[in-house]
Amino acid sequence: MFRSRRYTLAVLFLIFSSIAYADSMPTPAAPIVGAKGYLIIDGKTGHEIAALDADAPLAPASLTKIMTTYVVFSALSEGQISLQDEVTISEKAWRTPGSRMFIEVATRVTVEDLLLGMIVQSGNDASVALAEHIAGSEGVFAEMMNQHAAAIGMHSSHFENATGLPGENHITTARDLAILARALIEEFPDLYAWHSIKEFTYNDIKQSNRNTLLWRDDSVDGLKTGYTEAAGYCLVASAERDGMRVISVVLGTSSTKARTDGSQALLNYAFRFFETRLLFKAGEEISKTRVWKSANEYSRLGVLEDLYITVRRGSYDKLESSLEVPTIVEAPIAAGQPVADLKISLDGETLLTVPLRALDDNPAGSFWQRTKDNVSLIFE
Repeated sequence: MFRSRRYTLAVLFLIFSSIAYADSMPTPAAPIVGAKGYLIIDGKTGHEIAALDADAPLAPASLTKIMTTYVVFSALSEGQISLQDEVTISEKAWRTPGSRMFIEVATRVTVEDLLLGMIVQSGNDASVALAEHIAGSEGVFAEMMNQHAAAIGMHSSHFENATGLPGENHITTARDLAILARALIEEFPDLYAWHSIKEFTYNDIKQSNRNTLLWRDDSVDGLKTGYTEAAGYCLVASAERDGMRVISVVLGTSSTKARTDGSQALLNYAFRFFETRLLFKAGEEISKTRVWKSANEYSRLGVLEDLYITVRRGSYDKLESSLEVPTIVEAPIAAGQPVADLKISLDGETLLTVPLRALDDNPAGSFWQRTKDNVSLIFE
């Protein structure tokens, strides 16, 4: 049985100031983008800001290399490989068609250079060389890609290679790519910074990053372009302004200009009409509840990680919350154990539901305390 407690955020939250005119402005529809599918999310919360056929299965082209990069970064973080490892270039890697960093067969190239060749120059040859170094073959590496994809929640993707060259069942969705981009940025922030590098020279050949948003918009710091005839022109972009990160995925446009302009329009829309707010800090007491038969009469309740929310600009002070706590909470309750549910809503629509957890250990009380509470509970 639960009892519900309802508060306005003027009481429950610390209210921050908003842009004055935004409160009275309706939020317009997202800009029209000539794409087969797109999705734009808040990189901090994962909140969907706007979408078009975000779950449609589409060919990813070189956006595949974001997953290849994720697997390589994972191997680096786990100590399975190092940036200084020298990779002997196979004939298969050397012969891989499409965009290249121009490595030579039988030469030895560091993992660091291969990563830069893949991230900045979109080198298919570098992607295959890295795959072979980590897994022994590109086929086994593709299995690793699919395992990592499943682990982070990319449930509509299947990878057959490390490059994005066309494959019969080589597919993903805008939603899965947004999940991937968010995971890459959150898990590997230092290595992710390589995606903002504009140029890389290898073997005396200088190539520019194909993500032209890096030159157009200083807030953009990644991620990757892609193109095949089947996939069209694609771009996953990420930008950060005033502490808010936004990730856009645009798939299947008709030109490099269309993918760049469309991505820029979506990023601008998200930053202009939405904002990320910190609701509660980790370990902050949000509420407390009576704990029966406990050495402690009350337990503080809160969240274990900073809690953020994405809202329309100007709507933060209109949020409402409701707290559902079991009528009777009995010891023992361990620190971190979920005890209550906090719901955040706006205009009657639930935006967020999170468990509130005990911030303290609440061990069983003495025999006398348990006996007294047993009697008291008869009359509750």
